Order: sequence, then structure tokens, then C-alpha cells
Amino acid sequence: MQVIGVGDNVVDKYKHIKTMFPGGNALNFAVYAKIIGVKSAYMGVVGKDQAGCHIMKTLSDLGLDTSKCKIYEGETGYAEVDLVDGDRVFVGSNKGGISKDRPLRFSSEDINYLKEFDLIHTSCYSFIEEEMHKLSKIGNLISFDFSNKTENSYIKRICKNVDFSLFSASHLTLEQTYELLKKAHCYGSSLVLASRGVDGQLFYDGDKYYKGEVDLVKPLDTLGAGDSFVTKFLITLLENGWEKNNLPSEDTIKIGLKKSSLFASKTCLVQGAFGHGLSFE
Repeated sequence: MQVIGVGDNVVDKYKHIKTMFPGGNALNFAVYAKIIGVKSAYMGVVGKDQAGCHIMKTLSDLGLDTSKCKIYEGETGYAEVDLVDGDRVFVGSNKGGISKDRPLRFSSEDINYLKEFDLIHTSCYSFIEEEMHKLSKIGNLISFDFSNKTENSYIKRICKNVDFSLFSASHLTLEQTYELLKKAHCYGSSLVLASRGVDGQLFYDGDKYYKGEVDLVKPLDTLGAGDSFVTKFLITLLENGWEKNNLPSEDTIKIGLKKSSLFASKTCLVQGAFGHGLSFE
């Protein structure tokens, strides 16, 4: 099995300690998969600055394939973070930096490379909406993190090209969350997961809803908890035979929710999404 994160990366700049940590939905997925023990790779856009160099060095040190990353003159994406009682508070960003100015556009060589992977994971922060139809034609499983983007037109546009959709739904009522999962499934995503903060998760496979619980710990830093949860969940489904024409069993889903909560709780004990901080001025 091998998986790849495609799209967004940033450095999370912790202003209070003047330290930046690599992150981003797609990048975090690739790193967490590697930590779990799965062969993984990352494809994204970074700038030729201190942040971009740190990201690439970290991924190299961790043993990820980054051979298809694009490196341009410009500023790597960053988010400025403060912590309040261990919880993340974003206070600013450069809106994706160079990845917004020069987003991924897949060449035939890129597409042939992506065919090697069992699962491609990307997100709404990756600026590749125009390219999603190319990914869907490859035939691999595709997962997409919508974060808190729940506009009907956007969901409809993306879900027809993906197999697994993830939403951050802590701002929604339980009833609204049920409606959101059903809508995403109707638009084409065969599996849909919503994270609801301390209220746990809600998963829908088109037939049945499943509720997951949070494995509560006293957090050092909650950054990356959602990404680590979905990574473990996706890997568990893959390990148990999930394919386009073979949906996961009820037992696999239940086990996956439990294992993923435990994995995510451990992420909350690490500073940054997965550590590897670098001081900045």
C-alpha cells in the first residue's frame, strides 16, 4: 500500500515562542501515514525561502518521496498561531503564499506518477479544484478535506470527483450534520465523515450512520488532531480491503473510529502538527 498527500502545505508560526512547524492538510496526511508505517509521498508547491527549505528538509528526514514537489521563487504559505489553554487560535496568514499564485497543474508525467498510489488525499486549501476531474479519471481512491466549507455549490462540484469527504462540523447542529453527510453522499462521495470537536465524529456510508467518540486527554496542542484522525481512519479502511467497488464493513468502520480517536489524542501531546520546529525571527 502507498498513499500520497497532494496540495496544501504551510508552516504554522507560533508567535509566542518564535518557532515554526510544518503543517497543512495534505502534508500532514502524508506525514501521519508515514508515522503509522505506510509508504507515503507528498506533492505540493513551496517557496525558495526559509520555511520552504524547512518543509522539504523535514519531509526528507522523515523519508517521504517529494520528487514531484514544485519549488518556486516566492513565499511559502504560513499561518500565525497562538495557543489558549492548549487549543489553537489562528491570528493571521498569507493565504497560501506561492501555492495560491502558482497552484499545482498536473502534467501527463504527474498523472502517471499519481497512478502508483492507492489513495490520493487533498483539501479545499490546495487550489486544485480545476484539476479534480483529472484526478478522478485516474481510478484511484480520492479523499478530500472540506474543512468548514459547506456551500452547496462547492460540495456538489467536488463530491462528484471523490470517494471520501471530510467536513469540520463543530459549528453545525447534529441535525444539520446529518443533512450535510447525506447531501455529500448524494452528490457522489460514497463515504462521508464529519468531525464535531469534543462531540466526536459522525460517519455515513450511504446506508448507516456511525458515531465516534473523542479520546480525551489534556492537550499540549490540538493542532493536527483532525488530520491525524482522518489519516488513521483512511489507512484502517484501506488495510481492511476498502476499494472503489468494495465499501468497508461495519466492523471495520467501528474499529477505525476507535483507533483513529486514540491516534488523534496522541497528536495532541505534541507541539505543532508533528513537531520538527524551527526558530524564526
